[in-house]
Amino acid sequence: MSERGLIAVAAGGTGGHLFPAQALSEVLARRGYRIQLITDERVRDYGKSFPAEAVHLVPAATLSLADPWRLPGRAFTLLRGYYKARRILKKQSPKAVIGFGGYPSFAPLTAAASLGIPVVVHEQNAVLGRANRALAAKARVVAGSFPDVRGLPEALRTKYVCTGNPVRSVVLAERDAEYPASDRTFRLVVFGGSQGARFFSDFMPDVFKALDPVLVKRLSVVQQCRAEDMERTSEAYDAVGLAAELAPFFNDMPKRLASAHLVIARSGASTIAELGVIGRPAMLVPLPGAIDNDQLYNAKSFADAGAGWVLPQAELTAEGFAGQLAALFQDRETLVKAAKSAKSHGKPDAAESLADVVEEIIAGH
Repeated sequence: MSERGLIAVAAGGTGGHLFPAQALSEVLARRGYRIQLITDERVRDYGKSFPAEAVHLVPAATLSLADPWRLPGRAFTLLRGYYKARRILKKQSPKAVIGFGGYPSFAPLTAAASLGIPVVVHEQNAVLGRANRALAAKARVVAGSFPDVRGLPEALRTKYVCTGNPVRSVVLAERDAEYPASDRTFRLVVFGGSQGARFFSDFMPDVFKALDPVLVKRLSVVQQCRAEDMERTSEAYDAVGLAAELAPFFNDMPKRLASAHLVIARSGASTIAELGVIGRPAMLVPLPGAIDNDQLYNAKSFADAGAGWVLPQAELTAEGFAGQLAALFQDRETLVKAAKSAKSHGKPDAAESLADVVEEIIAGH
């Protein structure tokens, strides 16, 4: 396939932003485009398999009124990022710049717009993030993961298109995995992302203590734990006779999800997207305290489709959670129905749809 030009992708260096950016880049690369990534230094943790010919690190900072005395310094960092991004884009001359949110995307997209380079914004969550809110007016298209997105000004609604949230090829590889057969073992996957793993390490041991020991013996648990929580969580599970595999990170998480009867998780955008593509039911505990409550609205969208259950953290008790878990444990019909609903909520063609949008923008420029 002949080379069709360069596309720049801008994404904050966390999995929630980089994974969909990677999924889009994989598709665009297959279509013959060269890819360059503009991000921040956190890419070292999440960007190892990113299909980019070059990675540009640009200074970024979050603007927050929580620490007003830091605003001048952060604003200056963003300004430095803008000028660095502008120099990069002027030299590389990409056909378009696609941003996936977070303040590391703010400078590159602002610089691209100033140079007349077409800009596309993608929002992974059900609520438009602060950086994307500021960038929406500069974008040719605002693409999103959900049929509706909160926080997009009414005047910009004509720009919005629901493509879904792109998922990586390792997730798509599990899309045809059938819901696990009913046998004596009930497989549970528990994970919370970087911000949520500790809560589950603290809470789930009490849940399993409150569960009927007969059911505990039939459970097989895979759980993400922070390294510093592993020992105490393992000891707590040993004390109740629970078979559990604990790790700070699972490289094969899509396969783990595919083999699960039920998932217990936070409700980040990538989690919702991957559960939908693979088709697994979930008990979702949205991360509390988020400024825009994005995880709550992500979870509600999934639950409203009949794919799972929203359990606000402030309302949880170990006994109540154990009761709901036990009921689902013994109700395969409900779980199978929820798994089918999860599948209908998922958008496995999201990366292809977003790539189509990008190509339309390029063609119309």
